[in-house]
Amino acid sequence: MSKFARVLLDDSGGRVFDYGIPEAAAAVVAVGSRVRVPVRMRALLGTVIAVSETTEAEGIREISEVMSAEPTMSAQLIRLAEWVANYYCCPLEAALRSVLPGVIRKAEVGHKKRLVARIAREVSEEEIATIRKRAPNQAEVIVTLLAAKTPMLVSEIAEKCSVAPQTIRALEKKGLLSVEPETVARDPHGSETFVPNSKLELNVEQTVVFARVLAAIAANGLEPAPKPMLLHGVTGSGKTEIYLQAIQQVLDRGESAILLVPEISLTPQTVERFKSRFAATQHEVAVLHSHLSEGERHDEWHRIRSGAARVVIGARSAVFAPVEKLGIVIVDEEHENTYKQEEMPRYHGRDLAVLRGHMEKCAVLLGSATPSLESYHHAVAGKYELLRLTVRVDDQKMPFIRIVDMRMEAKKSSPIISDPLAKAITARLEKKEQVILFLNRRGFSTTLLCGKCGYVHECPNCSISLTFHRAANRVVCHMCGHLAVAPTKCPGCKDPGIKYTGTGTEKVEDTVCKFFPKAVVKRMDADVMQRREAYRETLNAFRTGKIDILVGTQMIAKGLHFPNVTLVGIVNADMGLHLPDFRASERTFQLLTQVAGRAGRGDVEGEVVVQSYTPFHPAIQFARHHDFEGFYEQEIEWRQKMGQPPFTHFVLITVRSPHQERGRFSTETLHRRLKEALPKNVTLGEFAPAPLEKSHGNFRFHIAIRAHAITKVSRMIRDVLDKLTMPEDVFAVVDVDAIQLL
Repeated sequence: MSKFARVLLDDSGGRVFDYGIPEAAAAVVAVGSRVRVPVRMRALLGTVIAVSETTEAEGIREISEVMSAEPTMSAQLIRLAEWVANYYCCPLEAALRSVLPGVIRKAEVGHKKRLVARIAREVSEEEIATIRKRAPNQAEVIVTLLAAKTPMLVSEIAEKCSVAPQTIRALEKKGLLSVEPETVARDPHGSETFVPNSKLELNVEQTVVFARVLAAIAANGLEPAPKPMLLHGVTGSGKTEIYLQAIQQVLDRGESAILLVPEISLTPQTVERFKSRFAATQHEVAVLHSHLSEGERHDEWHRIRSGAARVVIGARSAVFAPVEKLGIVIVDEEHENTYKQEEMPRYHGRDLAVLRGHMEKCAVLLGSATPSLESYHHAVAGKYELLRLTVRVDDQKMPFIRIVDMRMEAKKSSPIISDPLAKAITARLEKKEQVILFLNRRGFSTTLLCGKCGYVHECPNCSISLTFHRAANRVVCHMCGHLAVAPTKCPGCKDPGIKYTGTGTEKVEDTVCKFFPKAVVKRMDADVMQRREAYRETLNAFRTGKIDILVGTQMIAKGLHFPNVTLVGIVNADMGLHLPDFRASERTFQLLTQVAGRAGRGDVEGEVVVQSYTPFHPAIQFARHHDFEGFYEQEIEWRQKMGQPPFTHFVLITVRSPHQERGRFSTETLHRRLKEALPKNVTLGEFAPAPLEKSHGNFRFHIAIRAHAITKVSRMIRDVLDKLTMPEDVFAVVDVDAIQLL
């Protein structure tokens, strides 16, 4: 054994062992290789994270098996995983699990095969006649294949000729047919036809922006790496066309591209636009998201790894796509919270896109109508290059936004649909135009309240009330999934007068159907979009005009382009405005602007009706006037005074336990150890119960940390946690650059 491999074992708590590399495998084992190694009496899978000439370990054993001739992960992706582990305060093993999909890591799913038969040699008419006398079925198979002039599936031949597979095997034994396995690609979009389309003419602003993107692409591979670009373009300004043309330039250079989108619901329309644009070329588009089957994910990953697919579209995990010669990474709607992973490792897809672009010296383009304050601050400070699109394409006007004060309207009309909104919907329906109604809350009623004793029906596992879903006659916890039959009387005092209060999308749909009985109304939220094809079917029906009013949550709020939508109604603009979260105003402003942007994307000017109980809040007023810069200047000033991101990094440590006092004591102990270990220039907040004190049956406690140099602080936190022994039912979770504070 001349070389040794350092192997990180899967699901082993981060254990690393040295193994000898057999001479026969010396040429194929490298950093990123997946291997099977002996551990005591078992054979386990692991990843090679280093190769060296020497080792200090004793009793070295050899690698049992190398899973593929080429490394499964590139050295660049291993470096990226190591950075994730160090920055986000998690084990390297957890970071590698994000880089490599489970279906590839476990190596339990292979390529799908099917049997194909073809004529093995020339067969004369006389020979066919002779065979027909003894075995007419065999003769029928030969005649069918000869007529087809191409190989056929064994299953297809058996069905067409009404013969058993043994008949085809008999012909194979005689040397008349050859039967071979053929790999079949499991394409999630294989049943669809994409009509090629050509690039659109860019307007003056788009041309200026595209020139800057081309300059960054031209600098790919050079030192220093191209500066990341932030494209701040109003809704409908043609950002997607710039993405398409930038990717075409990258492909023409022989390079690959990754496009990140924030929501699975955005993927069908995005995939359609990209597959249609590149349908006439050899450039394949691969899709990566959680709704794929394991087989589809396996095949898409291998298409990317082999270079057969050079354009990758997907959610946050697509930032780890194993593309070669990466030319550009594009992050659409870069401000979206869904780019932040909520399980370990808690990485942010946008930030990793910027880092991967830096590592691979390629262009990075972040796009949004409402950039995150962090990204916009980087652009203002010169860390990113700021690009602007201030007008919509084809000189379309920005939608007119009307604010309805629900404090006044609720007294004289429905608390769900105000008079101005009802009149606006009626006017649009009469003109055969379409309407979107937005409410970011599922269910029928959000609270079950007893007017007699004051009882509120809460989840037994979480500190939130249960939501009533009328169609299923169930009360559901949207946090842990707890499900129960809806009570007919108060569980506390048994009074039958229990009331359902609050509003969700199911109640909005019900109310709209009563107000507009002749309209076709559909709802789009997580409750009704559970089938894999439901997103695509609903969006296609809406696009073709089969739906008049679409009611939905944030999955319809951004990225969708429907020219016939001329009215957007925001049922309750205050939904997330008053949460205990320093980003509450920013999220409200972004959501209102994005939802409003769905209106007026065709020839008819759009209108937006915003219903609010706090109509004069700055987030609502700035959104009304499409004034991002005004909102940014006010919000960034407050953030700086309070020492909040982007002026510091925010780390949130959550300690959870099913036993409240045990969780509290462990949090207090951890807080004391952190106070001893962290330097004085790090702000360590007091520990306290989380705003959502109980979730999934666990009591939760928070420790907030603010620091300027986060990598060093992450290492200190990791050291404190490694040395601290907690009870077996107490767990601590570290979230670096946290965006969810509940």
